[in-house]
Amino acid sequence: MNTTQWIAKADKYIMKTYGRYPLVPVRGEGCRVWDADGKEYLDFLAGVAVNNLGHCHPKVVEALRTQAAEIIHCSNYYHIPNQIELAELLCAHSFADKVFFCNSGAEANEAAIKLARKHAREKTGDAERYGIITALASFHGRTMATISATGQEKVQKFFDPLLHGFTYVPFDDAAALEAAVTPTTCAVMLEPIQGEGGVVVPSADYFRKVREICDRHGLLLIFDEVQVGIGRTGKLFAHEHFDVTPDIMTLAKALAGGAPIGAMLARDEIAASFSPGTHGSTFGGNPLVTAAGLAAVRAVLEEGLLNRAEEMGEYLVGELERLKGKYDIITDVRGIGLMVGMELSVPAGDIVLKGLERGVLLNVAQDRVLRFVPPLVVTKQEVNDMIAVLDGILEEMTK
Repeated sequence: MNTTQWIAKADKYIMKTYGRYPLVPVRGEGCRVWDADGKEYLDFLAGVAVNNLGHCHPKVVEALRTQAAEIIHCSNYYHIPNQIELAELLCAHSFADKVFFCNSGAEANEAAIKLARKHAREKTGDAERYGIITALASFHGRTMATISATGQEKVQKFFDPLLHGFTYVPFDDAAALEAAVTPTTCAVMLEPIQGEGGVVVPSADYFRKVREICDRHGLLLIFDEVQVGIGRTGKLFAHEHFDVTPDIMTLAKALAGGAPIGAMLARDEIAASFSPGTHGSTFGGNPLVTAAGLAAVRAVLEEGLLNRAEEMGEYLVGELERLKGKYDIITDVRGIGLMVGMELSVPAGDIVLKGLERGVLLNVAQDRVLRFVPPLVVTKQEVNDMIAVLDGILEEMTK
């Protein structure tokens, strides 16, 4: 079937929970995808930062093929070797001692919320110690708990009553965060860099102040690294840029090279609050997805992709800055590694559509910010090709 036929069938059978673009990708390799009509696209969205290794990395594909021929799923009633090895690998490269596996970022954040509340109740004996402070413009998922944690009204609209106990404060404002602490607060939950919020990087000392506030008030610090983790910013975890250690961290998106996975990591003392029966996930960390996860994380660590993300991120920012000097409608270029945003003085939605017509996949966040999250394997030539298309679009818009 061609693109038009696939879209007609989707309109008939698929719930309209997404505002989908007229594209039907059927094949991917590295930084490129091809649609059902055979048209090639340069992918600077990478499945919203999922495909950090590019499409169909050979080691991930081989791990999935091999594991699928042995055992795909059993149950978390049993011990799963790939799951154990992936947990060991993540702990060896982080602050954490224990890992809980699930299927998505929302599930990972849901687990973090539950763990923080249970740990606080066990530690203090206070049943009212359940409050969690999050940031305005944050995004933590689409489940009821995580839309309650998310600091965006558009995500919460029509779903009230929300889960009780969340307070929202301005991002990058430590004084406002401390002012929001009450006797009921048990944790602070933040993204190291806000992604859906418009690629917002906080000031250098913000998280150090947040850590001090958490320590002073006996609060857990949860970092949501669902989008920025696994090398996206040039370090394995984005919080490493700020030299601050959380108590709980959540991962998903890029963790298994495109296979659906989520993970919640914590120190031993905190992880001990989860006991058999308190939480679970039927498919979480099954043999197939953790085989992919092992292959993906090892590839990020062994193939120089952390340095590459840093190098290519600097090159991309430099090229976007060059466009900023050329077009007045570009008001800011910001980001770390290959987590880059370009803010405009006008809505950016038309640029995404024009990019699609010209064979480049782009993305917009918060209406006026183009978000660039290409695979970490992107080349300078591919950046140049994307910039050439963007330059042409901006030139047409500003004539």
